[in-house]
Amino acid sequence: MKLSVGCDHGGYELKEAVLKHLDEKGIAYIDCGCHGESVDYPVIAKEVCSHIVSGECECGLLFCGTGIGISMAANKVKGIRAACCSDYYSAKYTKMHNNANVLCMGGRVLGPGAACELVDVYLETEYEGGRHQRRIDMLTELDNER
Repeated sequence: MKLSVGCDHGGYELKEAVLKHLDEKGIAYIDCGCHGESVDYPVIAKEVCSHIVSGECECGLLFCGTGIGISMAANKVKGIRAACCSDYYSAKYTKMHNNANVLCMGGRVLGPGAACELVDVYLETEYEGGRHQRRIDMLTELDNER
């Protein structure tokens, strides 16, 4: 598994903590920045999502101050299903039922321990498919109407 990871300045510290956690677990990733400087979250979201839609990476992690803005930007990219999560249940079920391919979190909302727990459950959870696939197909149809 290979991830694409990025943040704006509001999510920088949380991204760095999660990258350390990924390193400890031996999970490969591409770090799309930022590296502490002030950046616009749509730019980072677009870069991270490009690795996913191209197939270079299986999924992505995005961080901003709340996780909301960067998730909104990510969801503008065709083929992306990004979810902003702050709790275990949401992180698990956004993968299991929604097949989210990007997990977004807020650096001003979560601490490093909670964020790493959410990353773990998101990465360990498999998409259930079945009755949920019909809805994923409907999301794809909405994407194709753009």
